[in-house]
Amino acid sequence: MKKNNPQSPKPEIRLENRSGKKVTVISGLVTYGEFRLNDIARTLKGICATGGTVKNGRIEIQGDKVADIEAWFQKQKG
Repeated sequence: MKKNNPQSPKPEIRLENRSGKKVTVISGLVTYGEFRLNDIARTLKGICATGGTVKNGRIEIQGDKVADIEAWFQKQKG
């Protein structure tokens, strides 16, 4: 059983419109470091079956994938 760490960063997941297209942005995880953010982004891109990137300490996933990403983070909490 995983223990919840109260000092663990909390992801902020929001939807943005960019040039008429939707982008799901996950921020608030900058303390994880670039390597771990890239690993999380790779996992989320596979789950959501879409493209994405890591920019300025934020993960950007193409499309409206807020529900899928929130479900994945909830699953990780245990």
